[in-house]
Amino acid sequence: MACKNSNSSKQEAQQNTLAQENIESDSGRAHGEWQHLFDGTSLNGWRGYGEDGLPPGWVIKNKVLTYDTKLGLEEDYQGGRDIIYGAEEFDNFELHVEWKLPKGGNSGIFYHIKEGYSDPSKVAPEYQLIDDENYAKIHALAGYNKSLGHTEGLSELKPLNRTAADYSMHAPDLDKKHLNPVGEWNSSRIVFTPEKVEYWLNGVEVVSFKPWSEEWNKKKNSGKWKGSPDYGKFKTGYIGLQDHASPIWFRNIKIRKL
Repeated sequence: MACKNSNSSKQEAQQNTLAQENIESDSGRAHGEWQHLFDGTSLNGWRGYGEDGLPPGWVIKNKVLTYDTKLGLEEDYQGGRDIIYGAEEFDNFELHVEWKLPKGGNSGIFYHIKEGYSDPSKVAPEYQLIDDENYAKIHALAGYNKSLGHTEGLSELKPLNRTAADYSMHAPDLDKKHLNPVGEWNSSRIVFTPEKVEYWLNGVEVVSFKPWSEEWNKKKNSGKWKGSPDYGKFKTGYIGLQDHASPIWFRNIKIRKL
């Protein structure tokens, strides 16, 4: 058991080092200094979406931004109380986040959020965070998949809904993707410019697309977002974290303007 824990800690350290090296190697394209949205000591600037304060459960534990709740089932999910960094909006940026989930967990990272809607997902693109391995074993997905127009494999977690996907828009490259097991830290990075958007996972780019392009609009208007005219249209907005009825842990949340 001691050996197993040692190997796990070593792998975690290597992954975090790799992610940091990739961030630093790309510093030539940045026009701003790193700004910490969460540094382990304060939740200044954070509040609930459409709220004045933080919803219950969002706390700091051991210098980690924690959503302290019990795991809910997908079939019972009716929306949550997502949080945003409401002190400043961002347009072009590079965002770095470290996170981990429990078994069966689900969350996401939103950007370009605007308030005034029922929830951020109506307008904001999402970098999906989910337990790829166990989610379909724990949650009943048939109803959800039917709502998206699927007729086959209704019990499966679809590629567009897996970790590092541009949720319901662009699936991650599975040949490049490496997701650490539940309970271990992962690092994610979003780079947004009008010319190209990149999603990185544990130091490797797994998604890229051009926002507002003909291809992008075709995907938007033929899938989950065809009934959401304001989805993805905003070019600036808040950064946010999703409450999907699941415990979630975040650390080292930082951003720089491009």
